[in-house]
Amino acid sequence: MFTPGQIRRPDILTSPFPDIPVPTTEKRPRQETVHGITRTDEYAWLRAENWQEMFKDPSVLDPAIRAHLEAENAYQAALLADTAELRAALFAEMKGRIKEDDSSVPLKDGPYAYGSSFRLGGQHPRYFRTPRDGGAEEVLLDGDAEAEGKAYFNLGGIDHSGDHRRLLWGFDDKGSEFYTLKVRDLASGADLPDTVTDTGGSGTWDAADSGFFYTALDPNHRPSKIFYRPLGGEARLIYEETDPGFFMSVGGSRRNDWIFISINDHETTEYRLIPADDPLAAPRVVAARETGLQYDLEEGGDVFFILTNADGAKDFKIMEAPVSDPRRENWREIVPHEPGRLILSVVGFARHMVRLERKDGLPRIVVRDRATGEEYLISFAEDAYSLGLGGSLEYDTNTFRFSYSSMTTPTQLFDYDMVTRERTLLKTQEVPSGHDPARYVTRRLMAPAADGALVPVSLVHLRDTPIDGTAPCLLYGYGAYGIAIPASFNTNCLSLVDRGFVYSIAHIRGGKDKGYEWYEEGKRAQKSNTFHDFIACARHLVAQGYTSHDRIVAQGGSAGGMLMGAVANLAPEAFGGIIAEVPFVDVLNTMLDATLPLTPPEWPEWGNPIASEEDYWLIASYAPYENVGAHDYPPIFAVAGLTDPRVTYWEPAKWVARLRDRKTGDNPVIFRINLDAGHAGASGRFSRLEEIAYNYAFAIKVTGAPRTPLP
Repeated sequence: MFTPGQIRRPDILTSPFPDIPVPTTEKRPRQETVHGITRTDEYAWLRAENWQEMFKDPSVLDPAIRAHLEAENAYQAALLADTAELRAALFAEMKGRIKEDDSSVPLKDGPYAYGSSFRLGGQHPRYFRTPRDGGAEEVLLDGDAEAEGKAYFNLGGIDHSGDHRRLLWGFDDKGSEFYTLKVRDLASGADLPDTVTDTGGSGTWDAADSGFFYTALDPNHRPSKIFYRPLGGEARLIYEETDPGFFMSVGGSRRNDWIFISINDHETTEYRLIPADDPLAAPRVVAARETGLQYDLEEGGDVFFILTNADGAKDFKIMEAPVSDPRRENWREIVPHEPGRLILSVVGFARHMVRLERKDGLPRIVVRDRATGEEYLISFAEDAYSLGLGGSLEYDTNTFRFSYSSMTTPTQLFDYDMVTRERTLLKTQEVPSGHDPARYVTRRLMAPAADGALVPVSLVHLRDTPIDGTAPCLLYGYGAYGIAIPASFNTNCLSLVDRGFVYSIAHIRGGKDKGYEWYEEGKRAQKSNTFHDFIACARHLVAQGYTSHDRIVAQGGSAGGMLMGAVANLAPEAFGGIIAEVPFVDVLNTMLDATLPLTPPEWPEWGNPIASEEDYWLIASYAPYENVGAHDYPPIFAVAGLTDPRVTYWEPAKWVARLRDRKTGDNPVIFRINLDAGHAGASGRFSRLEEIAYNYAFAIKVTGAPRTPLP
């Protein structure tokens, strides 16, 4: 019998970690009173007072904070030093499954076809075009060349002009997601003087290709303004959003006739339209924001297709409205609401409309003939799979593109003819080091939650893995914002599976895996369902003989990192280890700070503890940082990025310090922070693999799994 949270493998009765002095974090108690409730935060000083400036220039970080973070990195390096060889092997395996000189299948647009590719050893994509029906590649932008000499580099949006003469492109070289936009002349290869800084990372051309629209970020990293910049001229303000609780973006239609300004929070939407040939026109409201009303706009020639939850359509329906007057009173239903069938997206074409929906927990594609209203499904053979709409750069076409994969089937890319109903396989994901699907088994289980709900669990393991409770397991979860985690092909996780792991995904409430209601049952007042669902999945895997609790490593990132902090507090005995990537663990303090980039837009998701004492107590009841207690926690590995504007670095830094101060037992709490990156981690496809190798090495170490693949 072993104490919950300890390393309980029968072959290793002592900790696999060396006995190394733990970094001490100075306590500087700071009190805050809200709604008459006073809290003390001993580690608030780790939040840089000049965080806005630091996101743009990390060198201005307080030296005391930097010294603390560097000490944390030294500690984790020492604790995980014995995994160096393992990490190198994992990296080599994962890299070996990537076709290094991979190339996309170009999408046709007018006289050209546009695509992207990687060179051997390259970290970043190259963007190219060929003549429409094939021919020599013309490289338009070389990501590796642009990244040269930079510690961090990430490409943003890429948009070629309608006349195919210029390229609008963005990049971030700090990891803070303050992007710079540039315009490249494709004839000369030179960038024009029309450079814009502090943008959201992408823009869109007007109808004449004489200028472009973009979002500008304010000092608090919010997209508060839309500008139009004529080439060679001064930017003109087109629209300013004064409510800090709303996100905003700008984009264009494929026919290049409309500019869409999309304004939304997590439950309310508003679109504004600008004719693309009249860029300085005042934006026209489609349907004014109404709390709880969501809609998306898609082009359809003389009509707009509108995907909406209006009139109680919880799982959404499709309307259409004339482009001449698309106000809500002119919306007409064409695809009715069907409870349990969640419509995810719509793509319009000249003669067809395609929608991606989810029913019975699985995605499906439906094609509709616009003239007759006839619809049909595109069918697939496997029991569990993932689909993606690749769409088209062209509107007047009978062909669209989609992708298909499962946990054992590499991604396949198809062109689909909507008239003949023929699918053409364009590409199958290559695994250069080899992949035999017959070696693996994929399953979908249904874990009973405490309230009787059945939570789907997707998993994959070697066919020969014993189902007797001895296998190690990595259990991944997210459970927020309605994001569904697909059961798709993942070459990286095979490095765990090949070492005997059961790799599993918990499709918990908070996502839309089982419809919109599944999302609503995991947010706000019902947020605790997300945590208890995840714990139920862990217990079901044990009950079904797939693993044992001391051999389960839980993993989640961002909002999924908050999930990790919550389940660690609620059921530390259920896990043998926890990996929390960029974890949103200081939920109450963040939601109480209206200056932070995402706080006001996040209130509909979590609640507003500033305005509501009820929301305050709700968040306080589960916020991981607030609920750290005297528990025997399993080993915890927290990962963060210094310039992350989404989950600021001080959230995991504070959480780790409080865990060490209050926990019982000897299991380590490890913190690794990338001082040259933000929310997405290291830039470059291979640098990201090195970070994944770190996570997997931790999982292998704490479970005592084989360090080499099984035969």
